[in-house]
Amino acid sequence: MDERVYEHAEVLVDWSARVERGDDVVLSVGPDAHELAVAVAEKLGERGANLLATYSSGELERAYLQAHDGEFDEDPAHERALVENADVYLSIGGGRNTSAKADVPSEIRQKRRKALKKTREARYDTRWVSTVHPTRSLAQQANMAFAEYQAFAYDAILRDWEELAEEMARLKALLDEGEEVRLVKEGTDLAMRIDGRTAVNSAASVDYDSHNLPSGEVFTAPYGTDGEVAFDVPMTINGEAVRDVRLEFDDGEVVAHDAAQGADVIGEILDTDEGARRLGELGIGMNRGIDRYTDNILFDEKMGDTVHLAVGRAYDACLPDGESGNDSAVHVDMITDVSEESRLEIDGEVVQRNGRFRWEDGFEG
Repeated sequence: MDERVYEHAEVLVDWSARVERGDDVVLSVGPDAHELAVAVAEKLGERGANLLATYSSGELERAYLQAHDGEFDEDPAHERALVENADVYLSIGGGRNTSAKADVPSEIRQKRRKALKKTREARYDTRWVSTVHPTRSLAQQANMAFAEYQAFAYDAILRDWEELAEEMARLKALLDEGEEVRLVKEGTDLAMRIDGRTAVNSAASVDYDSHNLPSGEVFTAPYGTDGEVAFDVPMTINGEAVRDVRLEFDDGEVVAHDAAQGADVIGEILDTDEGARRLGELGIGMNRGIDRYTDNILFDEKMGDTVHLAVGRAYDACLPDGESGNDSAVHVDMITDVSEESRLEIDGEVVQRNGRFRWEDGFEG
């Protein structure tokens, strides 16, 4: 087996999830993630953890949803109980078809998401981490040769995470002290309140309130959003291509939307529930090990020279104790490229211009 697979497993188990002896671990495995799952199982055995593996397939889920009448049981107890009794939940993506559920009707997807809301919340109470095993389907989606994609993925995953965490801490400090963020570029002039929020230094470890591997972003939970924003990084959302999305906000809520492609997809998301029309996240990418777009949000939103915003659910880690942020059954990220003719301001001070932070070489104040 490729030695990088074992290194990936070690980072996931030790750095990301901080698995300890006696931990009850649920391991969700995609169809083509077998090699990484085997390596992770070995690491879990070495740690003395308790393993339960489950199978996660887009094609399996499609078959179920296509056949269902859409009247899902609210909060299925057996599924929630599995997660509630876990200390750690590890998800290893690696499907055979990245668009396996593209033809599932949107109303069925929405009802399923709503029915599983309490299960998702229970998973968020575990030390949960999501990652992917580099597969041929992901390489194809990224328009890359398989070996090329493997090298790309491991460059993003096998980082010196402590070093990156130290750099990202500088941006976290600025966001924690700030009251308003403003993002300006062509087609975008957006202001967001951030006072009273805590930014997350997302260094790919639960110890940093970070739950993705790879990671490499700093994010917070904005509110009071006003203005317009253009998302120019192509994406696939719910199995459908989405291009050049535009959102207009007034008093924190999306009041208009459009897209060159996939406008209906965006509309369906915004109509999921009341919270789907408000922002749940402002994220700033800082992982320069990711050097190209791959049509995979796990990588693309972490890329340096990008900012992403998510409509829907806000993460509790960004909120004061006892305060609930934006609530929704969805959390959908969209990305804008800030490498040229752009600036990011905190309380009127430019902290990033044309993708370069003020502590980096090449920054122009």
